[in-house]
Amino acid sequence: MKIYMALAAMILVAGCASKSENIQATYMSPMLYESYSCEQLAQEGHRVAARAAEVAGVQDKNRQNDTIKTTVGVILFWPILFANEGDGQTAAELAQLKGQKKAIEEASIKKNCGIRFENTNGSK
Repeated sequence: MKIYMALAAMILVAGCASKSENIQATYMSPMLYESYSCEQLAQEGHRVAARAAEVAGVQDKNRQNDTIKTTVGVILFWPILFANEGDGQTAAELAQLKGQKKAIEEASIKKNCGIRFENTNGSK
């Protein structure tokens, strides 16, 4: 029984999508935004931040759905565990968007534009 419980715990951790806040930014060079004016950086920052918020919502919904499926799978019907989403395309897009936000912010600092994103927990 202990082996079954340990296996179930591993499936819970491995098969579930990550919280959006725990997805790390993919490195993006601020050089990508070198030719942007402060106004262009602000516009691009707004666009990227809006999309990142949207994708983060989808990622968190995926995590919630995976948690429900895992609970049902462990308790009632284990084949449902194969339907978990895990970290896929949504997580990859979110990591890229976080990287873009960080690069825009760094380009803004270099140009003294004053663009800063609210989230300062390392997952900008």
